[in-house]
Amino acid sequence: MTARQADATGRPTLEQVAEAAGVSRATVSRVINEVPTVDPRIRAAVERAIAETGYVPNLAARSLVTRRTDSMALIVSEAPGHNGYEAPFLQRIFTDPYIGRVTAGAQEVLRPRGIHLVIIPADPPAHHMVTRYLRQGHVDGVLLISSHGADPLPQHLVDLGIPAVLSARPGRPVPVSYVDVDQQAGARLAAEHLVDRGRRRLATVCGPQDMPAGQDRLAGFRAAVTARLGVEVPFVRGDFTRGSGEAATHRLVDRHPDIDGLFVANDLMAEGAVRALQERGHRVPEDVAVVGFDDSIAARESHPQLTTVRQPVEEMAGEMAQLLLAQLRDPQRAARSVIFAPTLVVRQSA
Repeated sequence: MTARQADATGRPTLEQVAEAAGVSRATVSRVINEVPTVDPRIRAAVERAIAETGYVPNLAARSLVTRRTDSMALIVSEAPGHNGYEAPFLQRIFTDPYIGRVTAGAQEVLRPRGIHLVIIPADPPAHHMVTRYLRQGHVDGVLLISSHGADPLPQHLVDLGIPAVLSARPGRPVPVSYVDVDQQAGARLAAEHLVDRGRRRLATVCGPQDMPAGQDRLAGFRAAVTARLGVEVPFVRGDFTRGSGEAATHRLVDRHPDIDGLFVANDLMAEGAVRALQERGHRVPEDVAVVGFDDSIAARESHPQLTTVRQPVEEMAGEMAQLLLAQLRDPQRAARSVIFAPTLVVRQSA
């Protein structure tokens, strides 16, 4: 290796790769920067030379050419004014199986393409820091978990021109692509299953009513029960945490001690609900049948294991990543929504 070919640390350079491949330095640069017009045979020769020489591209220099960082942010956002949860924000997001499933599903799509995923919590005190980070161009786009209608971050992303895809239907109209499951259809599956099991005194622990998922699961369940049984459904709110499900179930049973079927708006709360019922001497499912929502690891760790409505979170997150990649390829691409169908997974609790 000549002095001209090596950098100060002795690492291989573009010149060495070009010599090994029998092409010009400019051709090597075009291959590294993924210019599509390079002949496939030449591209293959350059890629072999890169492997043989151990050349590592200078990503900072490459990003100046491609305008890409090969990084995307997975942002978990919370809107201002939501301090009524029983658990702190960071505790909730890092104990919620949903976040891990979204991460895994997105990684399945992004990792093979050499794209890094940066996970960023964004509670209200950190919103301005997150916005500044995005404006500085550290990532190419955003996968955003944002559920509250009052969350300003989706609109901020639009205003900043940052490509983004949401993990659920936004709480208010925003021209951003999103992926969701048919929430009301999932709640109807839960209602029909409980009624078909002969349960007649039904109730629900719903999610926060400032979130579309919480609203839709409650509305879908109550409408289905009313259609089948002609009765109103009592409900108590939780905040999608295990502890809130347990506390809400205690309140619900205090008011309606004769319930024999319970729909809980996510598996973490349903696990807490089962614990509360058992503490009060109710057998699950003999006395009270319980159905959750998500089909997360919490459903399988509950005792008994939860019958639950499955939303295919990993597949949905993969679709989010695909939509974001498509938007990066075509910045003029119109926002679109993709809605997945839920299914019922029957286990021991109902």
